[in-house]
Amino acid sequence: MWRKAVTGSSAAVAVLLMSATPAHADGWFFPAWPPVWSTAVRVDALSEPGVPDGCPIETADALSIFIASGRGGEPNDIWAADRASVDAPWQAPRKLEAPINLPGIADFCPTPVRGRSLMFVSTRPAAGACGDGDMYISRQSPAGGWSDPVNLGCYPSGPNTAGAERSPSLVETPYGTFLFYSTNGTTGHQDIHFSVMRRDGTFGPGNVVAALSTPSEDIMPNVRERELGGYEIVFASNRPSSPSSGTAQGAQDVYISFAWFLPGPWSPPVNVGTAVNTPGVEQRSTLSHDGKRLYFGRDGDIFVSGRVR
Repeated sequence: MWRKAVTGSSAAVAVLLMSATPAHADGWFFPAWPPVWSTAVRVDALSEPGVPDGCPIETADALSIFIASGRGGEPNDIWAADRASVDAPWQAPRKLEAPINLPGIADFCPTPVRGRSLMFVSTRPAAGACGDGDMYISRQSPAGGWSDPVNLGCYPSGPNTAGAERSPSLVETPYGTFLFYSTNGTTGHQDIHFSVMRRDGTFGPGNVVAALSTPSEDIMPNVRERELGGYEIVFASNRPSSPSSGTAQGAQDVYISFAWFLPGPWSPPVNVGTAVNTPGVEQRSTLSHDGKRLYFGRDGDIFVSGRVR
């Protein structure tokens, strides 16, 4: 819920704009921070009993959703489902055809981007592969077929490393295009990284986002641009409880942070709380384009939570 009355001097507003977080600001421009979420519910249409399902992410129009699933005995494949409207139920997921999915290969962490493109992670042993799970991009033709996925490039020329990359999240801004993801290829444990797109459309090497990374496993980020300014990032972490981040609930929890500009500075990440997090494993959280829905995987099923304020 957006607050209605603007209060305080212009100097105070300027201070708020320069801070890393919109917390507790009074005025219609600033939402309450951190957000409050409803109790998460299992998305039955997207969760198959006895099968690992995860990596949910909506398209910008909210009428399609991509997931990763082990259905059919595969290590992981990318599936998609549609619905008639935001309030309608999801239809049965369909498996994306080759060359997105390959037999016996783990393909996961799908991320739809503008221009009918799909970023994802794959362990495919393609020529030029960098390590244990690289980020790729494929483009969909008007006829519906997918182009051969292109590796985003190996370190130090590109963001993929000899380690494992997870959850690419692409954000276009007036001052540059940024790719957020996690990898263990630079520090030995999963940390949040960002890469900058070059003028030729390729991506540079990754940089650790120190404000979001710890000696724990910080993994699978997703960034959303807010309608009224700034950016929100959600990711999973098994970091211990702390006064700044809140009480850890389980093996992996969902955290959220805020920045006015990219690639930062980011506010101290906050555990989103018990409405979402449990003693289990919550991973690969994503925000809908309007920020009203928080999707994530929990112990092999797909869940969603609504933004209360």
